[in-house]
Amino acid sequence: MTTASDLNPSEHPHRWGVLAGVWLVYFSFGLTFTALAPLVSTVSRDLNMSNTAMGSVLGAWQLVYIFAALPCGIVLDRFGPRRVLLASAIIMASSGALRALATDHLSLFLAVALFGLGGPMISIGAPKLVSLWFEGRERGLAMGIYITGPALGGITALSLTNSVMMPAMDGDWRAVLLAYAAFVLAVGAVWFAIAQQPASRDMERRLAAEPKVSQLQIFADLMRLPAVRIVLWMSICIFFFNHGLNNWLPEILRSHGMAAAAAGYWASLPTAVGVFGSLVIPRLATPNRRLPILFVLFCAAGASSLLLQVSGGPLLGLGLVLQGLGRGVMMTVAILTLVEIKEVGSRRAGLAGGLFFSAAEIGGVLGPLSIGALSQATGGFAAPLLMLTANCGVLVLLLGWLRRGGRQTSD
Repeated sequence: MTTASDLNPSEHPHRWGVLAGVWLVYFSFGLTFTALAPLVSTVSRDLNMSNTAMGSVLGAWQLVYIFAALPCGIVLDRFGPRRVLLASAIIMASSGALRALATDHLSLFLAVALFGLGGPMISIGAPKLVSLWFEGRERGLAMGIYITGPALGGITALSLTNSVMMPAMDGDWRAVLLAYAAFVLAVGAVWFAIAQQPASRDMERRLAAEPKVSQLQIFADLMRLPAVRIVLWMSICIFFFNHGLNNWLPEILRSHGMAAAAAGYWASLPTAVGVFGSLVIPRLATPNRRLPILFVLFCAAGASSLLLQVSGGPLLGLGLVLQGLGRGVMMTVAILTLVEIKEVGSRRAGLAGGLFFSAAEIGGVLGPLSIGALSQATGGFAAPLLMLTANCGVLVLLLGWLRRGGRQTSD
């Protein structure tokens, strides 16, 4: 008689518990990194910061992330995701709490930068766990499900911060950030309980029993693959677009005359659309469809940055919907493309994920910083939005190179 402990991980019922835990930690990720966006004006005024200074703060954690992602990938492959995700939740909660204690630009910058140590642990750990516990089309579905976590976390921060949390906290932005940090810490406790289950411990023992290969050798092997290098360049452009708009969209909408609460609600629309797309599109992104789907997503993102220059009406709404389709799914399909390259696979998913996010966060830093600096220099957001359109054009070119270079996917 077959017991649950004898099942293949992809057949074990505990895989859905693991996915739920990953989703919660990733929700906390989205909540924490988006929490400042709807508070930009309030915090900037309180701490006497310019748009350029706030842009540097919004990009602070991505700067740390660039250098932390690859070591985190190595740590993940060496020690397993169970402990790493718990550490991620603790670090993210600490970052949120320290933001609430900031008194000037430097202290806020350092508090946000701390998030760059915890962020890559979940960003890299999530695809690693999915590759271990899920196979085939179910793997695409699981990736689509967990990526809704940060999206819904972002929706929560954008839609509730100014409309619910600020009034509930008597307009005290510090109390709002402390409340969010307490929630993230509670999520860490939930993940700890899930990770203590026998199936999770058994998976950890299996990983520990696998033969160890030099991480530097794996790094060199991966970087020799043309397809890997192209996907890494794509990741930079994807995050340039995503993080740029994630952080500045409420202010872009307010520049069209919207009130803070209304801008928060409208800024959550792309994230809501992205949640729907994340549940549907990755499952459809089989190897033969993956590049055409990426092409459509890149074009949608480029069109959205043009339409966001409209001050209101249906065209602005269409721009927000298209942005959500692109922003919500581009990263997921790109990671799926990387992990399923034949020479990568689940065994190298941790290090490959570290490479992906190390490269991607170069764009994650430059996106918010460039939009902040360019908007201040030009007195508006027209030029930054045109810059994002050009960025999407580069993505289409990279996709063409990837198609001509060919790809091999894992079995």
